[in-house]
Amino acid sequence: MSQNEMDQLRGRLDEVNLEILNLINQRAELVQEIGQIKTKQSMNRFDPVRERSMLDHITEHNDGPFENSTIEHIFKEIFKASLELQIDDNRKALLVSRKKKPEDTVIDIKGTQIGNGTAQYVMGPCSVESYDQVEKVAEAVSKKGVKLFRGGAFKPRTSPYDFQGLGVEGLQILKEAADKYDLAVVSEIVNPVHIEKALDYVDVIQIGARNMQNFELLKAAGDVNKPVLLKRGLSATISEFINAAEYIISRGNENIILCERGIRTYEKATRNTLDISAVPILKKETHLPVMVDVTHSTGRRDILLPAAKAGLAIGADGIMAEVHPDPAVALSDSAQQMDIPMFNTFIDELDKMKNRLEY
Repeated sequence: MSQNEMDQLRGRLDEVNLEILNLINQRAELVQEIGQIKTKQSMNRFDPVRERSMLDHITEHNDGPFENSTIEHIFKEIFKASLELQIDDNRKALLVSRKKKPEDTVIDIKGTQIGNGTAQYVMGPCSVESYDQVEKVAEAVSKKGVKLFRGGAFKPRTSPYDFQGLGVEGLQILKEAADKYDLAVVSEIVNPVHIEKALDYVDVIQIGARNMQNFELLKAAGDVNKPVLLKRGLSATISEFINAAEYIISRGNENIILCERGIRTYEKATRNTLDISAVPILKKETHLPVMVDVTHSTGRRDILLPAAKAGLAIGADGIMAEVHPDPAVALSDSAQQMDIPMFNTFIDELDKMKNRLEY
């Protein structure tokens, strides 16, 4: 074969490559259109029956040098890429997506900024039990420079016989103690009808793990002008977590803080399993700030500090933990709450690490 013949064949090969590329891109456009129809009709994107039918149709017409198994392998890769293209296209459409808004969302809560590169702390008792209890913790929190004060007034519990919280009275106690020490109140709301009432008392609406997919509550939180701290569900995937945030932002409220609080696995050494890898994934996929709740993820006060350090090291915008004046007599989650001396050490150690990271 002469060099001229080789060059001609190679030239033809280049043309065929471009033809294949053009056809693959045409196919991709058709796939995107089909994906849009499936989304509107709430259909699964992957259809194994349809894939098998297409492969059979293709191999029936295969009369070339490639074995059918090779042809199937090639087209399976094309199908896989097409499915990923549908998913990526969906992510681009999400309002919480980093692709939709490349810059970080920074949320201002009474002068404290979340998501600006400086990690913040959300501290306070698991449950509001009395004014005296809450006031002691508020004083301790304030002395350490913490500005975000958490406390549970409505407590969704696994058992219906456990302490369920003081309700609106608990919110009033939180507000009174927080105002005394110039703190911002973060508290969980469990019922959409309580959202409007809570606006008088809270600075941040918390939606807990058990309500992550309470869609009416998410929509109600999206309808008001208050920051929302959204916790990941007990067994929720990251995609489900992101879509829960989308419910809120789609109603107009862009001030959302995501909170990784551990997921349920087979492990019993901790209350839940802290999915520390979720932090950078959420930071990459969304423009929202991300916090780590070390109390509910570990359920053990003896490992709160290393878990919190891991959260800061991997890029969390804040750490959430629980403090009680006397954890032994706490009405809820006594094993996981720090007492005030332990809390003071906890903050000191985290501040040292935070200063090193920022330096």
